[in-house]
Order: sequence, then structure tokens, then C-alpha cells
Amino acid sequence: MGRFNGRSKAEAEELDVNHELPPAEDSQPVVGAQEAAAAAKAEVAPRDAELDKLRIERDTLLDRLARTQAEFENVRKRTAREQQDFREYAIADALRGLLPVVDSFERALQASAAEKSDLRSGLELIYKQLQDALAKLGLQAVVAKGELFDPRVHEAIEAVDTLDVRDHEVIEELQRGYKLKERLLRPAMVKVARHPQ
Repeated sequence: MGRFNGRSKAEAEELDVNHELPPAEDSQPVVGAQEAAAAAKAEVAPRDAELDKLRIERDTLLDRLARTQAEFENVRKRTAREQQDFREYAIADALRGLLPVVDSFERALQASAAEKSDLRSGLELIYKQLQDALAKLGLQAVVAKGELFDPRVHEAIEAVDTLDVRDHEVIEELQRGYKLKERLLRPAMVKVARHPQ
């Protein structure tokens, strides 16, 4: 049994000594390790530069995205405001066209103020319905009689010398003025009191 695969133990040991494995490729002298560290640093430096470049590009893109989102939000708000303004202007134009009809109703009711008839009652009812419908759209009459003259909402047609009322007080409304919400559609045409000098 002193044989190992048909060879003696001494022959096997001799073969082992003669067949040593070559040194491993990874094992390098100390000088080679320093060179490898330098090479690794040289590889890392371009990677860091590339990483810094990508970070700058990312920050630039995020800044552009934030600006684009803010611009989009501003455009959305401006568009909504323009649509609202357009609706109000469209309503204003339609109401301006109806104001002469309202004036005619008021004149018809003033002319028949003395008589009490079914026709007058019908006219009053229709006028009331028209006023309610216009009020729902935001139409408001400008208060004139008894107020001080305000050139922003009144148009003076005549100045009357009198001491019976305050100076610059509206004493008569010739044509009613109207506002749509806070926008003046038509100024009130009025007679204004003036104290003589």
C-alpha cells in the first residue's frame, strides 16, 4: 500500500516538489500596489468629473422645470381671467342693448301714472320681471337724485341756480345710469343744483 496510484510515496512527493504551482497573477510586489492605487485614482477622477457634470445638468434641468411650471401656472391664471373678462364684456354689450328697452318701459309707466288700468298693471309686472332678470345678471341702477354730483357716475346736463338744496346736489334724474357689478355701463344724466355767487 505504499504506492499512490501506482507510484511510491517518495516518487509522489518528488513530483509535487517539481510541479509547484506558478505564483498567482494577483500577487504583485509592493511597488505594483502603489501603481495600482494611482491607476484607480486616475479612474475615479474622471468619474467624479462626470458625476459633477451630471449634477450640474440635473440642477439646470430642475430649474428649467420649475420656471416652466410657474410660467404654465401664470398662463393658466391669465387665461381664466381673460375668459371671465370676456364673459363680462359680452354680458355688458347685451345689457347696453337692453337699456333703451328699460328706458321705454319707464317712460311708458310714467306717462300712464295717473290711470289705474289692467294694461298698466301688466306693464308694471313685465317691468318688474325685466328688472329682476337684469339684477340676476349683475345690473345695478346708479343712485342719483338727492346725491352729490359724482363725475364718475353722473353726467351733468344742466346746472340749476337754487338755494333750496346743497350745492352740487342732483335735483333731477333725466336718464337712469347703470353699472354692471362695479363697471359703469352708462352714466346717469342729471340736473345739478348750483348756489349762485
